[in-house]
Order: sequence, then C-alpha cells, then structure tokens
Amino acid sequence: MIISTIADSVTRGAEDVAGRVSEALFEPAIRLGVTGLSRAGKTVFITSLVANLLDRGRMPGLAAAAEGRIVAAFLQPQPDDTVPRFDYETHLGALTGPDPHWPESTRAVSELRLSLRVRPAGLLAGLTGVRTIHLDIVDYPGEWLLDLGLLDKDYATWSAETLDSLTDVPEAGAFRQATQATDAAARLEEPQAQALATDFTAYLGAARAAGYAGGTPGRFLLPGDLAGSPVLTFAPLPNPGNAPRRSLWREMERRFEAYKARVVKPFFRDHFARIDRQVVLVDVLDAIHRGPAALEETRRAMAEILGAFRPGRNAFLTRLLGGRRVERILFAATKADHLHHTQHMRLTAIMAALMREARDRADFAGAETGAMAIAALRATTEETRSHQGRQVDCVRGTLLGDGGGRGRLAAFYPGDLPEDPALLLQPAREGAKAWLDADFGAMRFAPAPLVLKPGEGPPHIRLDRAAQFLFGDRL
Repeated sequence: MIISTIADSVTRGAEDVAGRVSEALFEPAIRLGVTGLSRAGKTVFITSLVANLLDRGRMPGLAAAAEGRIVAAFLQPQPDDTVPRFDYETHLGALTGPDPHWPESTRAVSELRLSLRVRPAGLLAGLTGVRTIHLDIVDYPGEWLLDLGLLDKDYATWSAETLDSLTDVPEAGAFRQATQATDAAARLEEPQAQALATDFTAYLGAARAAGYAGGTPGRFLLPGDLAGSPVLTFAPLPNPGNAPRRSLWREMERRFEAYKARVVKPFFRDHFARIDRQVVLVDVLDAIHRGPAALEETRRAMAEILGAFRPGRNAFLTRLLGGRRVERILFAATKADHLHHTQHMRLTAIMAALMREARDRADFAGAETGAMAIAALRATTEETRSHQGRQVDCVRGTLLGDGGGRGRLAAFYPGDLPEDPALLLQPAREGAKAWLDADFGAMRFAPAPLVLKPGEGPPHIRLDRAAQFLFGDRL
C-alpha cells in the first residue's frame, strides 16, 4: 500500500511537470485574477470582457484584435474540475435580455477558460503558425483577500486592532456594548459565543453597507458552506490577560487560528498563489460620494489587498517549476460611464493617487502596475444641458429603482472632480467628516437595452485598453 501510494504520488508529480512543460512551450495559459470589494463590478467585468473577446468589433485598443491576429475565440471547460464554472451565459443573458438587469454578484471562487487562436506578429509570423493561448479567468471576492493579512497576526493582535477601529464607526455601537458586557476570562458558553459572532457579523454588514471597505474576517459576510460552523463563530474581545483553559477567550483564540489554517491558507494555496496577471476593481465614485472616511477606508483596504500579492517578474524556469508571481496589476476605477468623458482623466488620477502606496510596493518588487478609469458595460449616454446660465456636462440613463427594478430615465450631473487628487486624499487621511468645498453625488443606473450588431460585443469604456495592459503582450 505504501509503495503504491508513493508510486502514485511520483506519477502525478511527473504528469504535473509534463503539463507545465507543454503549457509553457505549446499552449501557454494566462491566469487572470479578477477581484475587488463588493459592488465594484467583478461579474459584469468578466462577462463583458469574454463577450468582447468572442466578438471583437469594439476592441480596437487590443492590438491582436485590431491587427486581425485573433483568428478564433471559444469557451472551454476550465482546467480545475473542483472550482465552479463562472456562469457566463446566465450573466450575459441578464445584461442583454429583453429586460436587462445586473447579474448576481460574486460570492465564491469561480473560473472560466477562454481559448484564443492567435497568429503571431513580427518576425515570428513567418516561422510559426497559429497558436492556441488559453485565458483562465479566476473570479473571487476581494473581501477574502483581506483575510490574507491575518496570517501574520495572532488573536490578541487582531482583537486589539479591530476593537480600536470601532471607536469612530457609528454602526459598531451594539457590538461595542456586547463586548463591554462580556467577561472574556469566564467559562465558555456556546450560546454566548454564537451571540457575539452574530453581533460582530451584523456590525461588519452594516459597516460595509455604510461604505467602510475594510473589516475581517471576509468570510463572515460571504460564508458559503461554512455558515454556522465553529470556524466562523468567533469575535474580537478585550484581552483579559491570563485566561484559563476552556474560557471564552481561549476558545475564540483557538477558532481564530483554525480559521487561518482551514480557510485562509487553503484559499491562498489553491487559488490565489497561482495567479500571474491581476485586475483590482474599485468603485471610487461611490467611496467619494460617501465621504472622506469611506475614501480613506477604501485606500487602506486596497493597500492591504496588494500586500497579499507576490509581485515580480516570472522567469521561464520559475514558471515551469510552478512558482508564479503577479507580473502585471491593473487598478481600475469602475463605472466611468457615470461621469462625462471630460472627467475621466481626473478619475484616473484619483485612482492612481489612491493606490500610490500599493503601486510603489508592487513596482519596487518588479511588477508592472497601471491605473485606469473604465466601464465594463456602458449604461449611459452623454449630453450637455443649460443650468443656471451655464452649460453642464451630464450623463443620461435609466435609474435603478427600489428592489433592483428599472426606474425613470434621468440626466445626472455628479459634480466636478478636482484636478488635484490631494484635495480629496488629504482630508480623507486627516479624518475630515465631510468634503469642505464640494458635494459629490452618485446614482445607480440600470443596464441599457442593447441591440448588438454582428461581430460586436457590449458597449464599454476602455475595456479594450485594460485587456491590452493585462495580457496583450502575451498575444
């Protein structure tokens, strides 16, 4: 039995190496990770990207498409049989059907493989024929990435940091009262532990709804099949000092360590660590609308997310042996269609400034980073209106009604973004309660009805340029 197990392990290892050799030499695969915090538009991004790679009439910014070198594109089963398939067809139907609506948001890891038949460019065009290049798109919630920072913390450190962060958050009032009334050194009573975890989860949900982007553990809001399990039944507590065995503190500490070992580490090992290109989607406009505190919280959360990456350039041998590092990271401010195009450069500048700390860290490690304002699916049109004696650049679209239904058609002017991003970032860092000189509005638009011509994907803003940055060099 032992000999058989060893032989099977060696055989699988040899097959794995052979598969990597074949992939690197003949049919290379690009693993593109797509993440971002809730409501950033991950599902729409992937759906529109795939649709526009299948029908490339709106992709002039992708060099291989503009030059006619992509001969064909087709969907295949994803290589990992243990990961759910990204439900592309259902999501595309939601966006392009007779009653268009936004698809369900990301709640777990999913994957999709798009294979491209590509004719080489330059000197290689006459030496080699058409090649197959696989684009493996991995979709996962950004909230789960925040948990990777827990691997370097113990329960006492995490508890202290989390409780300190609650002082300025109005939504944390009920949970603060619950922790103040709790004796962490007392003997564990399971109903009490469950009540504390429930109160903490309610706080995380309320804070997220109010625009606070951080907060761990991420699985508390997206538990999946772990809902109700002990590994998700803990909460931060004031440190009582020397807590005895079987106390509430010691049990919370044990469950925190189990969460890191059984939830966070497997995610990093099985999914995240294998990504070599990454796009991080950020709803910057919504954060600005919610105020300085929400913008600063978004900056901190995205810096923590990047801290989970292992940026750097892949050497050929390193890739062959399985060690991957993220080579390119794009920070994309989504929903650019909510602004007139004259403000897109300002949105890009704010995105770049917001990610400055994170980008510097990635650039220093050898990864190539970029910032861009995009709309994976354009839901508005632009128009200029006269208001109080001046011309105002607006966007026009169908508002999203209560319950997600379609509302009325309206023109919207969100306000002018500042040319200097520091006018937003500095008050946010200094803890300002509101913007002093301006107020920035936000609207939620429903997807517009689409009539697509043959060979055209859904309308977008700069999705082709995002694709060129992320994987155009590999085509």
